[in-house]
Amino acid sequence: MRYFCELQRNEFLGLIKKMKQIIMTVEKHKAIVFILLFAAGFFLSQSVSLSAHGEENEKKKVVLQEVNTPPIPNKLFFAGEEVPLGHFDIRENLDRELMVNCYFHSQTLRYIKLAPRYFKIIEPILEQDTIPDDFKYLALAESGFDPKAVSPAGAVGIWQFMKSTAKDYGLEINDEIDERYHIEKATKAACKYLKESYAKYGNWTTVAASYNVGRNGIDRQVERQKESHYYNLLLPEETMRYVFRILALKVILESPEQYGFNVPNHEKYPSISYKTVEVDSSVTSFADFAHHFGTNYKLLKMLNPWLREPYLKNAGGKTYEIKIPKGRFRKNYTTEL
Repeated sequence: MRYFCELQRNEFLGLIKKMKQIIMTVEKHKAIVFILLFAAGFFLSQSVSLSAHGEENEKKKVVLQEVNTPPIPNKLFFAGEEVPLGHFDIRENLDRELMVNCYFHSQTLRYIKLAPRYFKIIEPILEQDTIPDDFKYLALAESGFDPKAVSPAGAVGIWQFMKSTAKDYGLEINDEIDERYHIEKATKAACKYLKESYAKYGNWTTVAASYNVGRNGIDRQVERQKESHYYNLLLPEETMRYVFRILALKVILESPEQYGFNVPNHEKYPSISYKTVEVDSSVTSFADFAHHFGTNYKLLKMLNPWLREPYLKNAGGKTYEIKIPKGRFRKNYTTEL
């Protein structure tokens, strides 16, 4: 019994000794223990915070860009003829072209800026030839108001005339001259074509469609479908969209702010002031010609893209009017709308 008590006493003393050693170790390394405990607490708090933010972000709706559908007008007319917007297919076709042109921002902005320059040339000619003013939007749809535009099929200029058609309507085309690039003369030729088409179809909307697909194209479909009006004809995809593109451009350019385009007048491109010089003989060098009249070859060609070579032989002795930039227009660039 005494031996057993002695054994218990020794075990108890050994336990006390070990506890002292543990306490001494803790005292010795308490700084490390404190740092570890602090770090554990920090990372735990960050984990909770990130989790809370994650849940909060999931609840938030991230909007990168607000996109709205363009408004469709209650009523719309082309060349005085009402567009039947009450028909679902007509409304949807217009809606498509409004969306395309409203959200092709850079292109439509450029159209709005260019419009004053080219409308000033085209509008008086349309009025003089009794063609509805809305056909200026057809020229825009055709070429984007690029006077040097050339289509893959070979159509050229603001009004996109093919070579054979252009010659039929009195435009001169040879190695040195291509009047499809002459805005005024090409507009006059377009007016002749449009008048003839109106005499044939009796409505301006079908006339506009025929400008794209050709009169023969319209005639074939009229005969096949026993319908005569554009809005009732099934036509090739390009022509089906063509008139609606013209309509969309009209709607946007008439009320650009309503469709999100805010272009101050001073940021629109003004018409270029020029004078004309008559030439009835050959010109050896248009570079020298330009310098003689106080301008340069680049600006001369910009105003007269119908001059296709850097010279003019003019074997027939015809009289041509060549535009020369007026005064110091290039430096004194001001908007006059």
